[in-house]
Amino acid sequence: MAQGDFPREGVGVTAFFLGSSVTFGSASGGVSFVEMLGERLGWTAVKEAVSGTTLANLDENSYPARLRRRLPDVRPDLFVCQLSTNDAARGVPLGEPGAQEATVAGAIESVVRLARGAWGCPVWFYTSPRFDSVAYGEMVARLNEMAPALGVRVLDLWNDAAFNALDPAQRARYMADPVHPTLEGYREWWTPRFAEALASSDGRVR
Repeated sequence: MAQGDFPREGVGVTAFFLGSSVTFGSASGGVSFVEMLGERLGWTAVKEAVSGTTLANLDENSYPARLRRRLPDVRPDLFVCQLSTNDAARGVPLGEPGAQEATVAGAIESVVRLARGAWGCPVWFYTSPRFDSVAYGEMVARLNEMAPALGVRVLDLWNDAAFNALDPAQRARYMADPVHPTLEGYREWWTPRFAEALASSDGRVR
């Protein structure tokens, strides 16, 4: 599949998901929207997710380090990267475009460059929904600022008012804590939104 093309539903599409605990499904027995999307859309869904890790390259389990190790293993049609909440929790510097990988902005650029250089496929980032974190909100804003120049699409759940409009009973069912969804949350709340965005006819977030 050429760069710029967008995968549709069906057998033969491979999607690679890079992330931390939300991508992994740490509050749902290791099952997340990734497996559910694969089943729903008929994709081969490859998950590279380690709980507690950062987007910024701080150690051997951070996103760029793990992505480099996986580059030869797969040839995906689509790459989806989580904007990790751990960077905000650990006070990782936001940085500016062109900064080092140890900053959020530098790591975003590095991940995009690595994936595009190796695979030439569409690149998406996704954010967490709203929770109480000024730092994460700043990360989301920086990602959205950088996305047009990088040519990446963003599934921005942080700023999606409809997605965040849960009543207390729904939130209790769908979230194990302010950050991590339950199995029911992935199945009923997250996966339909991801499927809508990723399988849309032109690849745009709606």
